[in-house]
Amino acid sequence: MNRSTFEILILGSSAASPTSERNSSAQLLTISERYMLVDCGEATQIQLRKYKAKFQAIDHVFISHLHGDHFFGLPGLLGSMHLLGRRQDLNIYCPKELKNILDVINSITETRLNYRVNWHFTANDGLQLLFEDEKVEVFSFPLRHRIFCTGFLFREKPSPRKIDKYILEKLSISVADILRLKAGEDVENELGVLIRNEDATLDPPPARSYAYCSDTIFDPSLVQYIKGADLLYHESTFLEDQAERAKKTFHSTAKQAATIASMAEVKQLLLGHYSARYRDLDLFVEEASSIFKNSILSGDGKKIKI
Repeated sequence: MNRSTFEILILGSSAASPTSERNSSAQLLTISERYMLVDCGEATQIQLRKYKAKFQAIDHVFISHLHGDHFFGLPGLLGSMHLLGRRQDLNIYCPKELKNILDVINSITETRLNYRVNWHFTANDGLQLLFEDEKVEVFSFPLRHRIFCTGFLFREKPSPRKIDKYILEKLSISVADILRLKAGEDVENELGVLIRNEDATLDPPPARSYAYCSDTIFDPSLVQYIKGADLLYHESTFLEDQAERAKKTFHSTAKQAATIASMAEVKQLLLGHYSARYRDLDLFVEEASSIFKNSILSGDGKKIKI
């Protein structure tokens, strides 16, 4: 059975300072032909071009917090969208102060965008619905960092039940009854025969989910928001030998990220946000795998399908 796309493209996997191999934080999610940018570190637009992403197809931008490695690329990206003739609205979900920053930049540079930016401000009081349509819903949830910061949960909505075409050939039912069956109801055909839903339909594929935890200290309270996610991205700025530094700077180690993944019973852990001091990233996955076996590394240009 063909399923809609649910894919993450890593545009940047470095922490505060980019390196020659790793850009600052940014990811592009493609979910059912919806293109969503998650964080936008410096040079994100160059990364989008480098990996041949659909630049103008992005309609939703999610910014976790206002440390530069997570949003410094946004003014340039918005400007390039303008110069390339964008007309459709762009939705930005972020801390409220980001609008003030961009308003000042646009005022000083006398920039007037050709398109409308719709602002949606995040909060840190639990799970907050930011966006939904017939296919997808996106939530924010609080992270514990040095400044206001949120994570994001991207979740498919459940698909309707599938009609068993072999059973359908034997039934005498209307189009309206087919729609009711897809909605999970039992129906009665024109001959008065009761058709039980479980006899005429197949279970749809399970809805998929992706949890994004950008910058955070080790925090077990996150588990309630990300429980059972198909894929969890959790920052792993340091290795365990720097656990005290991680605590002091409100970051996490690979081992701590794996502990959260295990507690939340997610299916897979994606590590990232590596400090520029590290060159051998295999040490991160080795450390995490000792706690949570299904751990993988993010890396610039890497695609992960759910």
